[in-house]
Amino acid sequence: MLEELRITGLGVIEDTTLPLTGGMNVITGETGAGKTMVVTGLGLLFGGRADAGRVRAQPGRAMVEGRLRLDGRVADTVHARVTDAGGEPDEDGSLLLSRTVTVEGRSRAHLGGRSMPVSMLGEVGEQVVAVHGQSDQLRLLRPAEQRAALDRFAGPAHEKLLDALREAYTGWRVVVDDLADRRRNARERNQEADLLRLGLDEITRVDPQPGEDDELKAEAQRLEHAEGLRTAAQLAQQCVAGGVEATDETPDATALLGTARRTLEAQAGTDPALGELAVRLEEAATLVTDVSAELSAYLAALDADPARLQVLHERRAALRALTRKYADDVDGVIAWAERARTRLSDLDTSDELLAELDREASRLAGEVAELAARVSTSRQEAAVRFAEQVTVELAGLAMPHARIEVAVLPRPAGRAEPSLPVNGVEAGVGPDGADEVELRLLAHPGAPSLPLQRGASGGELSRVMLAIEVVFAGSGGPPTLVFDEVDAGVGGQAAVEIGRRLARLARSHQVLVVTHLPQVAAFADRHLVVAKDTGGAVTTSGVRVVEDTERARELARMLAGLPDSDLGIAHAEELLAVAAKERRP
Repeated sequence: MLEELRITGLGVIEDTTLPLTGGMNVITGETGAGKTMVVTGLGLLFGGRADAGRVRAQPGRAMVEGRLRLDGRVADTVHARVTDAGGEPDEDGSLLLSRTVTVEGRSRAHLGGRSMPVSMLGEVGEQVVAVHGQSDQLRLLRPAEQRAALDRFAGPAHEKLLDALREAYTGWRVVVDDLADRRRNARERNQEADLLRLGLDEITRVDPQPGEDDELKAEAQRLEHAEGLRTAAQLAQQCVAGGVEATDETPDATALLGTARRTLEAQAGTDPALGELAVRLEEAATLVTDVSAELSAYLAALDADPARLQVLHERRAALRALTRKYADDVDGVIAWAERARTRLSDLDTSDELLAELDREASRLAGEVAELAARVSTSRQEAAVRFAEQVTVELAGLAMPHARIEVAVLPRPAGRAEPSLPVNGVEAGVGPDGADEVELRLLAHPGAPSLPLQRGASGGELSRVMLAIEVVFAGSGGPPTLVFDEVDAGVGGQAAVEIGRRLARLARSHQVLVVTHLPQVAAFADRHLVVAKDTGGAVTTSGVRVVEDTERARELARMLAGLPDSDLGIAHAEELLAVAAKERRP
């Protein structure tokens, strides 16, 4: 859960800390006090988009800091990801996060004591928190979001099946697009292929070898300077070990080293240090002997053949002709040839290849259609369970006669996407299958089944959204849930039921609720109030925890706008007592 949230320099909030607890945390306050900044701060902390316009001019930057304490599988996943990125949890297992945004729009993030990309905060946020506001209700009205919600509810087996469909669909479209492109651009492909074949023929005739240009250059240099190399090698050999032109009086290195070694060995009995030096001289004599042998071999192999030099010049000229056209060096020419061969296979428009691609496209189309049918069946099974569970929750949210239906219908063919026969019906098919999903509401018996966007009022839509979240929470999900005024347009008994449902969610999740309803706030395990201070030249807001009498006064303000009214406080205390009794398991 999120144990603590500190916000500095954001909107009307100058510097405040929210001490949070497990269970249900409620945030209230007058309109304009800064409750929205709390949700905005949460969004920033978990990788949301930064708006420099919300940063206070003084001190010129906004900072949001938080402390997470996780357990179970979520903790293992998050801690492992943070550790891989170079951060680490604190010794007590908690994890520190921070996000800074300047008035210029620059943003920085820290996680586990290390600077991180903002995207890392987003990754952690996906695992630990889900934020729901009125914008989420509007998003739920879109058919694509309704389909995505049903897919999430359907479970891991369905997600695995959906992944298989997406992979097969991608492969099918690659083959279909490739086939269409080969047929549509056959002339251009053939022209390009002819140019590539000419280049490959020229390279094949020369047959360059890897590194050949450097080897030929080195050999040519040796042949061009053969006499100078021979003179140098002969002189060196004479100095090392004597030679045919050396006189008897000319000392050589081998003889001198031998004399030195024997002289030292004669005195080794008197001083062992000279004996050690004699051993080293023997090693030097061995090395000199090896050099002498290698010089002899070098002289024997040295060739000044003019015919060979002419061959080298001609070969190097042929290689230069290739490098002028295709690459900077011979290795680059060879790489160009490899790419050309690969490209030729891509340019192939032969009847045999087109027929093969056509067969492959048909095979993959059948696979996609079969998987789309299985996904559709899985969605229909999940739709029944989803509708039943949401309907049960609506009954507990003061909508006892309402019923949710989830329609899974074939997607009409003839749109921009391709169509395939799925379950015997020609349907449009995309990477998510061949279905359109629509949530429908029957508000009361005898009422028509209407799509949510037409059949639900604002208050009903809030309750439907909450019911769906309760159903999702029963199958896992992030441990922290944030609700930003999802109770808008609701009052009376429905408001009490929303508070009761949020309290039930809080038994298994940490719940943060921003609300204007005292009926909801009464169910909180911790009540925080955002208060505005207009005493100075600049308006600021802070957050404080209210308990006992202060909490009753806050509820009285929310009930009637009269925090000091005895009747209002009595009503608030009665509401708190009822909520406390309801919260007991």
